[in-house]
Amino acid sequence: MTKKTIAQPPEKFTGIKETDIPHSAVGFKAVKSALTHMKDEVGIMKSIGLLAKLNQKDGYDCPGCAWPDPDEKRAFLAEYCENGAKAIAEEATKNRVSPLFFATHSIHELGLLSDYELGKKGRVTQPMYLREGATHYEPIEWDEAFQKIGKTLNGLSSPDEAIFYTSGRTSNEAAYLYQLFVRQYGTNNLPDCSNMCHESSGSALVETLGIGKGSVTLDDFKHTDLVIVMGQNPGTNHPRMLTALGETKQHGGKIISVNPLPEVGLKNFIDPQNPLKWLGSGMDLTDLFLQVKINGDVALLKAILILLHQKEKLHPGTVFDAEFIQKQTLGYEEFIKDLERYDLVDLVSQTGLSIAEIETAADMIAVNKKIIVCWAMGLTQHKNGVDNIREVVNLLLLMGSIGKQGAGTCPVRGHSNVQGDRTMGIYEKPSEGFLDALDAHFDFKSPRAHGYDVVDAIEAMHQGKATFFLGMGGNFISATPDTEVTAEALRNCDLTVHISTKINRSHLIHGKEALILPCLGRTEKDIQASGEQFVSVENSMGVVSKSVGHLEPLSDYLMSETAIVAGIASATLQNSNVDWTAMAGNYDLIRDAIEATIPGFENFNERVRIPGGFYLPNNARENDFTKTYTGKANFTINQLSDIVLQKDQYLMMTIRTHDQYNTTIYGLDDRYRGILNERRVVFMNQDDMNAAGLKLHDLVDLVSHFEGQERRAEQFLVIPYSIPRQCTATYFPETNVLVPLQSKARISNTPTSKTVVITVHKRE
Repeated sequence: MTKKTIAQPPEKFTGIKETDIPHSAVGFKAVKSALTHMKDEVGIMKSIGLLAKLNQKDGYDCPGCAWPDPDEKRAFLAEYCENGAKAIAEEATKNRVSPLFFATHSIHELGLLSDYELGKKGRVTQPMYLREGATHYEPIEWDEAFQKIGKTLNGLSSPDEAIFYTSGRTSNEAAYLYQLFVRQYGTNNLPDCSNMCHESSGSALVETLGIGKGSVTLDDFKHTDLVIVMGQNPGTNHPRMLTALGETKQHGGKIISVNPLPEVGLKNFIDPQNPLKWLGSGMDLTDLFLQVKINGDVALLKAILILLHQKEKLHPGTVFDAEFIQKQTLGYEEFIKDLERYDLVDLVSQTGLSIAEIETAADMIAVNKKIIVCWAMGLTQHKNGVDNIREVVNLLLLMGSIGKQGAGTCPVRGHSNVQGDRTMGIYEKPSEGFLDALDAHFDFKSPRAHGYDVVDAIEAMHQGKATFFLGMGGNFISATPDTEVTAEALRNCDLTVHISTKINRSHLIHGKEALILPCLGRTEKDIQASGEQFVSVENSMGVVSKSVGHLEPLSDYLMSETAIVAGIASATLQNSNVDWTAMAGNYDLIRDAIEATIPGFENFNERVRIPGGFYLPNNARENDFTKTYTGKANFTINQLSDIVLQKDQYLMMTIRTHDQYNTTIYGLDDRYRGILNERRVVFMNQDDMNAAGLKLHDLVDLVSHFEGQERRAEQFLVIPYSIPRQCTATYFPETNVLVPLQSKARISNTPTSKTVVITVHKRE
């Protein structure tokens, strides 16, 4: 029998180095870092061609984040960021993981490598199969792999015993075909990466505004009075957002940043698209930084709302938008009644801020009527994550800052097509209208019972209720919470299948049998029966555009995600009336089906060929709230954090390094936090360290506490940092093992990776 590969690699230290935290983000150092990475992975000449097409209207969409491209003129020099260039380098790398590699490296041996070391091995070149009890993967032909999947699926006693996961990089065409196959198979078990990040945003926004997407466009940043950035680090996670914030400043707007950590990118920014400014001092962005305690956001927002309400009572009609509230909203009186029961002093104490700082924020908000609020997982990954977003909406509704130029909601999404996947029907709780449209167009009966989200899927596999797992992209084991529990869940499966470009840890934590199905990347040409194809994606502001690769595929064995889905469907479904082969051979046919079943895609094949693409309808952007359950925009009553820490306990939040995008580790440096060549660190407040008798680089173990259960992550180096008392920060996936599977957000079921209760234990 094969050894059980550990879900986390052994602790190893690589020699930590520390530098001064830089004054500015981006600029020449970012350009140099990107080009160095490209040169090492791809080579100079190939890099030039790749970067020239990245995010251009005739090129391919970055496989990194979902931040939008300008509608009109795009920068020829660099319409991408440092991490976007690194993402392309990872995909177009010259390194190969061939059958010979797998023959000479056992699964156990590979499991001893870090995620960074695994990622540097390169692209998988052929389909690979792991037999039950085997120690090594071996090559398998595509048809045999498809037949094995089909036989397993058809052998299940119920379709609900199968899990079909999706990462955010999947194209619209592949995602649509995938959900169609899964629903024809007979289940809605379609968990996706949204379940772990912005599900709280979608839940809150659908309830309050009638659409689970943001309402602003990129152009709105030029017309806004005030941008509030909450729980987000754009300098690392969405660097091109800094350009939009810079335009806000250039047009006279103000910026408030709210975050437990000071982030360089929100302090000062050097435009990488203008070499003349590389040697300058950069542009200051944030006008007011509020260093809130972890999960103190609802308390902060309520304190601000109380101060605004006091101003409105003193000068009626000058602060709140009374006309908008009366005509467009419901629940105002109940909201105000609830707000008045809170004590301002008590709320302020929960934020870690001074009353003067909060009063300054309220003063800035009161005099500005065009407000954009941006947020990311610093707001969503809490037990009260949905409350966080609904309270943001309350603020915008009071100010009338929805449905007009320069104002609105801006949830900043992660992966480049994570929003498009959901639009295409990748969702475990599909609407009746969408299922009815599928049934009418394809002449079958879709399943109506809700399926498993990510947390539910892990629980089902762990309990033996699901025995098949298929992952369309992503790195499931490294992305999910409670690493050891998730590993046990995957090992309980009879067959695990991963559609991937590169080797990752999820290939090593497997079921009794396992398959790796290598697919084309965004940068590569996609040649099918009808000729060269393109795919489409949707960015975080609802623009659908085409993406077409131009590199020759690195291996003749690679298939597109769309062709892989069609192959699995053909091998599984015995009586399907869908011509899967035709769909895979001509993506226009898939887009015709999307047009016929999803509103907003009229004349899809024609409009997607227009350079730059087109906007999908957005009712909140149009000041139309009739899609909510009340037919109006809804005020809500929201809960504060209920976490009470003991004297020796801390709240831990997981974060990324600057050399990381989601679970992909590009390097070992966190340049903007001054930490180089090391990831096993815990950031702590210096006063907390003094009280606990801890010093710089002390070696500690981290133990999480949840409902009487303990989880342990060993050997971390203590780093003093600017962070509120009783708050700590660590990198994921190294500390995902500490995130309890059952600790999740109300309503959205999102894992609470930003509020983990821990103790810190010094090693002897």
